[in-house]
Amino acid sequence: MEIKGYWLASGILGVTASVLRRVHESGADVVVTKSIGPVPRVGHPGPICTSSHGGLINAVGLTNPGIDAFLDELHRLGEWGVPFVLSVFGRSPQEAASVASRGVEAKPLAIELNLSCPHAEIGQVAHDPDLTFQYVRAVKDAVDCPVFAKLTPNASDITSVGRAAERAGADAVVAINTVRAMRIDIVQRRPILGNLVGGLSGPPVFPIAVRAVYDLYASLSVPIIGVGGVTTWQDAVEMHLAGASAIEIGTGVLSGLDVFSRVREGVMTYVQETGFSDIADIVGLAQRR
Repeated sequence: MEIKGYWLASGILGVTASVLRRVHESGADVVVTKSIGPVPRVGHPGPICTSSHGGLINAVGLTNPGIDAFLDELHRLGEWGVPFVLSVFGRSPQEAASVASRGVEAKPLAIELNLSCPHAEIGQVAHDPDLTFQYVRAVKDAVDCPVFAKLTPNASDITSVGRAAERAGADAVVAINTVRAMRIDIVQRRPILGNLVGGLSGPPVFPIAVRAVYDLYASLSVPIIGVGGVTTWQDAVEMHLAGASAIEIGTGVLSGLDVFSRVREGVMTYVQETGFSDIADIVGLAQRR
């Protein structure tokens, strides 16, 4: 699988085949599903989402129908020719591997391994290089397609975690997941979210994502899929320059599903006007001093 283009990020519009198909037809090169676990999961009590400084804080809690029920949606995507990546999670390496091995029946392009949701119990996995290694190795041993490890910006040293994922066989890393955050209602004088804390996404996390991609690119040999706050072609160019080969867009879809085509066209124009022949030519270019 060639890692390039502009993809729908996991957790945004990724629950039904019909919606994912619409996103692809609107311009997304690849769609990443919502994270799916072994069994149906209700998630956290509401409120589960609030706005904040131009972004969103969500504490959905990995709500999903479970892999067995979701397979029907995945098979529809395959029948429609929609290129998709299946995002999975598990409470143990073995459980994640079991979900992934079930999911590959639908022939996804790759498995995106969610190790870093900040408002669920798996949020601590990508803080620990050893645990990250165990999860990635277990999933790699269970499937015959590429495996991507989704990392957290909340880790004290994201590069050590990224290197552990690479040693375990990850074909790429995805950086970043949402940033642990919260809001307080000043009238009620209490936290807004039912789970108290959630994950911040959108424009406020963009500089954090760029820093993470930049650091990972300098430390790893595998491709990096950048995600976090990209809403314009200028953002995408910056993330490519930091080291992202492909870019996922999540909260940015709130501006319209044409965001993928708008970003792609803007980046291609930039590449042509600055004398490069391909987007790949600018990946990691900011690393050169």
